[in-house]
This record gives sequence, structure tokens and C-alpha cells, in this order.
Amino acid sequence: MLTDRQNKILKLIIERYIKDPIPVGSKVISKILNCSSATVRNDMGELEHQGLLEKTHTSSGRIPSEEGYRYYVDNLMELKKMNAEDMLKLQIVFRNQQLAISDVITKSLQVISDMTNYTAVVLGGASHENLLKQIEVVPIDDVSMIVIIVTDKGHVEHKNIHLEDVSMEEVKKTVNLINNLISGTPIDEVSRKLEFEVKPIIGNYVKQHEQLYNAFYHVFSDFTNQEVNVMGRSKMLEQPEFSSNIDRVKNVFSKLEDPELLQNITEDDENNIKVYIGKENNIDRDVTVIQTKYKKDGEEGTIAVIGPKRMEYDRVVNMLEFIKENIER
Repeated sequence: MLTDRQNKILKLIIERYIKDPIPVGSKVISKILNCSSATVRNDMGELEHQGLLEKTHTSSGRIPSEEGYRYYVDNLMELKKMNAEDMLKLQIVFRNQQLAISDVITKSLQVISDMTNYTAVVLGGASHENLLKQIEVVPIDDVSMIVIIVTDKGHVEHKNIHLEDVSMEEVKKTVNLINNLISGTPIDEVSRKLEFEVKPIIGNYVKQHEQLYNAFYHVFSDFTNQEVNVMGRSKMLEQPEFSSNIDRVKNVFSKLEDPELLQNITEDDENNIKVYIGKENNIDRDVTVIQTKYKKDGEEGTIAVIGPKRMEYDRVVNMLEFIKENIER
């Protein structure tokens, strides 16, 4: 259990270190708290003993430990109102009526990445609540066509496909078969239903069934697979923790390039904002991941910000809260 003064000292050290990654000494803190350096040194020693601060080899000052950041987020962080500049930049995105909601989400996370110099991630996926209403096909030429997928929530996706030596009549038969058999199926179950209900019988109705089945299966697989959008990967280079350590940069970059690894961000099922510091996250122990889920018109996804453990926690949490509220409004 920390004393009130120890709480104040820890909070001051963390917030100063977040702004400027230089070890914090007792003289700086003693001036702010108007007490002796010896008193502050004793408390800093106790905070170090409890694993909340660390002493570097190059300075007599202290820096926060991973456990210190965790204690700060859980007990000391004060969520202030978002500043006017941050709010205005995000409001401009949400007020753009010409943007689809998926574009709004991506652009708002790009704004966060630009303002904070952190990496932002959007993971979107079709939910169980979103049902397939129908598919349609629009011919472009003899071998190319657009497949349009419509859900019961009004969500529309389209994809170009190419079919060699397949008549439009055969395509229409396939479309009718799919609409008759799997209309009303949750989007995340469509691929499985195609595999087990359409594939065994399509040969009875369609001559070029193998080429047609594969084409439509890939269309639905692309639609139902979770999208991963990453903004600001290079922002990590602007953080002192990484810019001075090439091996650390390479390691983090390789993980930010791995879609399967990034999808691990969505493992948490809760709908509030979560902060995963260092070893707590599934990406890399040198970073912090702040994330939240969103739901909109039957679809759900995850938005996250990835940065150094020396992150502006209160600012990022406020921004994600603002985006989540505006998405779900």
C-alpha cells in the first residue's frame, strides 16, 4: 500500500517520463512537492523496492517499470476532457457524410496515428448478426464480372472475378443455387455452408461447377475474413525507445506486418477500453496496446493504438472512447 506522497511521486515521475524519456531525479520532484530531496529519495527507493520504479545505469534518476505503468493506469491516471484540437480533427472525419462507416473508422484512426505518433490498427469483421440477403452478378465483358454481396443490414460489398469459358447462363444458375440455399445465413457461416451444402450438389446443376464454385467460395472467404488495416507503422521510428535500437525496431516492425499476429488483439470479448502493457499483450513485450471493440448495424470490429510503454495513456484512452461513441451513435 503506497502513501499519498508515494502516489504523488510515482505519478509525477511517470507523467514527466512520458513527456520526456529522461530519468527523473529527486531534486526535480522535491521542488514540485516542496519537500526535502532526502525524503523524496527515500520514497523513490521504496517505490523501486516494490518494483514500480527502476534505476538506470547511466543516471541517479528513476524511470517507470512495467508494473509502475500498470499501477498508474489502474490507480493514478486521471482522464481529462479531450483537448479542442484533437476533438476538432476527429469531428471533421465523423461529420463527412460522404464517407462510408468503414472509411470513417479508418480515417479517424489515421488521425490518431498522426496526432500521437503511435501505430493505429483497425480490425473489422462480419458478425454473426449480419445475415446474407442475396448475391447478384453484373457482367463487365466476356470473362469479367462483379459479384455483389448484400446483407440484411444493408451492407454491400463487391468483388471482381474472372471466369474463362463459362457462359452467363451457368453463372446465373450458380447464383440462384447459392441464393436459394444460403440466403439468411450469418455471414461468418457462409463459407462453411458453401463447403458442406453447396459443393456436394452444385455438379448436378452446373456444368463448369468446379471453376464456378471456387470463384464464389473465394469471394465469400475474402468478404468474411477479418480485415486488418494498420496506420503509422513507421511512427515507431520516431520513438526514442526504438530509434536507438535497430534490433528492437526490426522485431516490432516484423510483428506489425503480420496480420495473423495482429488479429490476436481481438481475443478480449469485453466491450470497454482495455490497456495491455508489455508482457500483457499478444504483440510484443516492448509495446503497449490500448484497444476497444465497436458494434454498428450488426457488424463489429476492434480499434487499437500501439505505442511504447511510455505512452500518453490518458490521451489515447480519451480518443478511442470518442471514436467508439461516434461509431455506435
